[in-house]
Amino acid sequence: MGQIISPAPLLMSPPLLGFRQNGQARFGEKRAAPVREYGEDILMTDQVSSVQAAPASGAHVGEFSNAYRNYALFMLMLVYTANYVDRQVLSILMPYIKVELALSDTQLGFLGGIAFAIFYATLGVPIAIWADRSNRRNIITWALALFSTMTVVCGYVGSFTQLALARIGVGVGEAGTGPSSHSMIADMFPPEKRASAMGFYSLGINLGILIGFLVGGWVAQWYGWRVAFMMVGAPGLLLAVLVRFTIKEPTRGHADGIVVEGAAIKVRAVFAHLWTQKSFRHLSFATALAAIGGYAGVIWLPGFLNRSFAMESGEIGTWLALIIGFAGGAGTFFTGWLADHYGKRDIRWNLWVVTIIMALCFPFSIAMYLSFDKYTALMLFIIPAFAGAAYIAPALAMTQALVTLRMRAQASAILFLILNLIGMGLGPQLAGILSDLYAPAYEAESLRYALLTISVVWIWSAVHFYLAAGTLKADIERARVLSLAG
Repeated sequence: MGQIISPAPLLMSPPLLGFRQNGQARFGEKRAAPVREYGEDILMTDQVSSVQAAPASGAHVGEFSNAYRNYALFMLMLVYTANYVDRQVLSILMPYIKVELALSDTQLGFLGGIAFAIFYATLGVPIAIWADRSNRRNIITWALALFSTMTVVCGYVGSFTQLALARIGVGVGEAGTGPSSHSMIADMFPPEKRASAMGFYSLGINLGILIGFLVGGWVAQWYGWRVAFMMVGAPGLLLAVLVRFTIKEPTRGHADGIVVEGAAIKVRAVFAHLWTQKSFRHLSFATALAAIGGYAGVIWLPGFLNRSFAMESGEIGTWLALIIGFAGGAGTFFTGWLADHYGKRDIRWNLWVVTIIMALCFPFSIAMYLSFDKYTALMLFIIPAFAGAAYIAPALAMTQALVTLRMRAQASAILFLILNLIGMGLGPQLAGILSDLYAPAYEAESLRYALLTISVVWIWSAVHFYLAAGTLKADIERARVLSLAG
């Protein structure tokens, strides 16, 4: 059974950074150890180099202590939390920004979508290539410092163009944290615990949205939207210092019982390797569709509640923080745990679990946007909030299972390139465009019907998750054979 990460060790202090030697591959020793991967023996190798343990930058070969692994995972989750605070605080501030800067919904959709996503998504791949060759902890440190600084800068802008440039800066910084974190987690946690670890890490999405909505909503109502940007951006600078001086770079392949040396694989080879597999094609499109619904909702829900129910930002922020923070956090974590639990019997359950959740989300999303009572709408939102990021941990874990060791950061970046260009880029922008198009007919309710239209992506996503599961076993076996042949 996949192990749930206990919250107690996560509170351990940085001095618990020890390692235990337990017979992992030693220096100078060739080894390709069979690893239990969700109930199947998968021989993990790297196709670009011999599987030979050799001195490398990072931690010494040997098993990490449980205390250190949980502490490192906790810190990476905090980085992801800061990532989402700075990314999503814009949505709770948009009603104020719309008035002060005199912006249309299409412009607001651009700020919440394309302006951020195009740089965040496209830079993720070259940074992932860098991460597969370099020190991932240092990349995370500098990226965190950059996007935190640019979030503070958002509080000083005076025009749409200046705010767009600042948001681009946030996107550039945030591009550096994800793939590096995914790769580090994969090197610290064995395959049978990886989805649970990714699920815990992905709690940063829900905690970040909780903090962004709660702090952003009330600070904006009391002190203005500019102060809100400054308050949520500044803590990331302190967190960057903690990451730099308390986290160690793990040895690549450590959790799989092997150590690799040699050059990283070129991104074209990683993309070609993934794209020849039918399961990844369906998986990537399914996550992109789910992201369209998730990002459109999380960016525009505050505007919907403000326009349709005359709610103020503090009230909106409190409700959404509680629902997304707790219901969304439960969905993110327990979906990863369920994927590990049932995936040990049949690996396809990693995606069948997500299929069921996406399908359940669809009717509740429709009912929410058709409701004309704010409390009914908020209660119906619990299920879409639970589903909003539930797909991420299983999708990441399966993507990692479909590649070799030095493909891991790049594989995550490719998945997120597709997810973010389509989901983050199009979701908020499409909602803004539809809202402006519907305005002549529906006036103040145009945003309601724009979001209602976009809700169809949930059932569409479920179809592709189900299709991805159909060839998952064969594709993982194919990846194993290709690895051995290399």
